Amino acid sequence: MFQNFDQTTDFSRSAERVRQLRAGFGESGIDGFIVPRADEHQGEYIPPSAARLEWLTGFSGSAGAAAVLADRAVILVDGRYTLQVRSEIDPAVFEPLSSVETSLTDFLTVAAPGKRIGYDPWLHTVAEIRTLADAIEADGGQLVALPANPIDRIWNDRPAPPKARAVIHPERFAGRPAAGKLADLARRIGDAKADAALLTDPASIAWTFNIRGADVPHTPLMLAFAILRADGRPTLFVDPDKLDPEVRDYLAALCDLASPDDFEAALKREAADRAIGLDPQLGAARLATIVEAAGGTLVDMPDPARLPRAIKNTGEIAGSRTAHRRDGAAVSSFLAWLDRQPPGSITEITAAQRLESLRAEYGERDGHPLRDISFDTIAGSGPNGAIVHYRVNRGSDRPLGEGELFLLDSGAQYEDGTTDITRTIPIGQPSAEMRTKFTLVLKGMIAIATARFPKGTRGVDLDPLARIALWKAGCDYAHGTGHGVGSYLAVHEGPQTISKRGMAVLEAGMILSNEPGYYREGAYGIRIENLILVEPATAIAGGDLAMHSFATLTLAPIDHRLIEPTLMSREEVDWVDAYHAEVRETLAPLMRAEDRGWLEAATRSISTG
Repeated sequence: MFQNFDQTTDFSRSAERVRQLRAGFGESGIDGFIVPRADEHQGEYIPPSAARLEWLTGFSGSAGAAAVLADRAVILVDGRYTLQVRSEIDPAVFEPLSSVETSLTDFLTVAAPGKRIGYDPWLHTVAEIRTLADAIEADGGQLVALPANPIDRIWNDRPAPPKARAVIHPERFAGRPAAGKLADLARRIGDAKADAALLTDPASIAWTFNIRGADVPHTPLMLAFAILRADGRPTLFVDPDKLDPEVRDYLAALCDLASPDDFEAALKREAADRAIGLDPQLGAARLATIVEAAGGTLVDMPDPARLPRAIKNTGEIAGSRTAHRRDGAAVSSFLAWLDRQPPGSITEITAAQRLESLRAEYGERDGHPLRDISFDTIAGSGPNGAIVHYRVNRGSDRPLGEGELFLLDSGAQYEDGTTDITRTIPIGQPSAEMRTKFTLVLKGMIAIATARFPKGTRGVDLDPLARIALWKAGCDYAHGTGHGVGSYLAVHEGPQTISKRGMAVLEAGMILSNEPGYYREGAYGIRIENLILVEPATAIAGGDLAMHSFATLTLAPIDHRLIEPTLMSREEVDWVDAYHAEVRETLAPLMRAEDRGWLEAATRSISTG
């Protein structure tokens, strides 16, 4: 099994760890220290050796930051984690704050005016430090880059850095050879008036070089840095222990290879009197310091691989469709199995394990083994479903009880694609309130799935479509409507999003999630999620502009028992019926014979009458 359910939150030592951290403030000449949830690559996915925020606070979420002052310590999280953080930290040590209402900058300028605030320049982006420094210095304070992270000094049992072996990602799945990608990126760097650019995001490195790894949980990334040149061979800085002879020879044909220990020195040489491109939203502040100290010119430019990586090529799109058919059959077989279990007989962990085993079974049968799950399965029954990013463990596991809702958000990593799907299932008879709220969420999902939009439309422009039915009922959800998804890469990928902050233009070939929700604290959670593909703009009869649209990739039934047809329009009912017809026709030949009858019933037509 890929998921570890034995992990439990332990904040019992937070007070002592914070005390030790504060004890070193005097020696470092600081009055406070910032602890982000980040590593040197600034990614969402970090190895255990970089989990400093969790070690200090107990908080295990994928985003957040702590600020420890001499007399106060806070942890800031967004709306996904407002419930989770309360259960994972010691409130006597850390005060939880909403990062939406109070940013880290806001907190520090109010709570620590005129103070010296320390930070690890490898763990903050260039853009973040620029904003923080301007605000803190305006109040008479100072942001202090420390030469070593003080947490590492007191983290005596810190895990070793990962050394997982890298593998070549076959061209039949990548869709393009790495040499062609490198040539395109070199042109982009030259167009940005830079001599070279730094790749710091492991997902961009994986995509560019057609390489995959296993350095972080559930995401096939190899932690490395790269210098790409507008004219000349790139250099990849990767631990040689991660490369077997075949992979080493493959990479050596594309680039020069060097150790990560040589990266800083090599960057100093590269930057001397040259223009170096770095994405200020992704690159560590330490890199900007190195470039400027070497006499180089820092060129603010987007990661040159980020947009090409987000716009899937025909090979990647074909692989995603195949992966979703396979995955949909496994998920549907799971739903059929779950329907046969008496209420109370299955727990959250049992359900997650069963789903993972079915994904493995269907992958082997199809000749595409399950490489991993794409994130820790969110299997929340009853009140646990209201915790947006709930992660079940042995201590929190509970049965799927009669009259409750079960929220199951899961995904898989296959070589031909990454999946992410959420279904909400009633255990027994759902209440009228549950049916109403579910249907409002479904209306929002359908609004996104059926949207037509002109070239240049951003995710922020579409986000209200998913919320309007909930807003009319006085409800909302505290997370984005959709995130980008990689191709056998990260299940969360930028720049594409559908959210209140989704400023990136949605381009044909991008894959996103479509996942509105509703959460009632202490009672239940509802989320319905499909992955969608932005399709090229086409003309609409009688219209003036060609319009982009979405194709739904995910294939699995949406539970009829939670749908209230009287709240839906004829067009919305027709969409559900057409979607279920496609699910039935596509998946029935792939599924076990004993589950096909269930699929037929689960995809029957609904009506408003």
